[in-house]
Amino acid sequence: MINVDGSVFIQIANFIFLIWVMNMILYKPIRKALLQRKEKVSDLEQRIADFSAQAQEKEDALAFGIKEARANGLKEKQALIQSGSEEEKIVIESINKKAQAALVESREKIAKDAESVRISLQKELDTFVNAIGQKILGRAV
Repeated sequence: MINVDGSVFIQIANFIFLIWVMNMILYKPIRKALLQRKEKVSDLEQRIADFSAQAQEKEDALAFGIKEARANGLKEKQALIQSGSEEEKIVIESINKKAQAALVESREKIAKDAESVRISLQKELDTFVNAIGQKILGRAV
């Protein structure tokens, strides 16, 4: 049979004292280090999530900016094409007017030249007719 005497209480007190000492010396610092590590990892995970969200926002903003810039570029391109087309019409119209004026002027000049040549030939016609008549008839007309 087991005798319970005063040494059992001493052993119980010794066991409780050792648990308290080990708790103070070993377990609390280890738990504190683990808790700090857990907080640090949690903080880093939170920062990663924040940076990921910021990166996604910036990426979305960049995509929106690119889309908007392309739309603006397309609008400017269409405006330039339109203004170029209008300017082309104006230039072609101007060239056509100049060509028509040059054509009219050329026709007038040709008509004047033809008239002056016709008049000079008309004057010389009598001389040519007399010369031809003399050669054909062999005598003066």
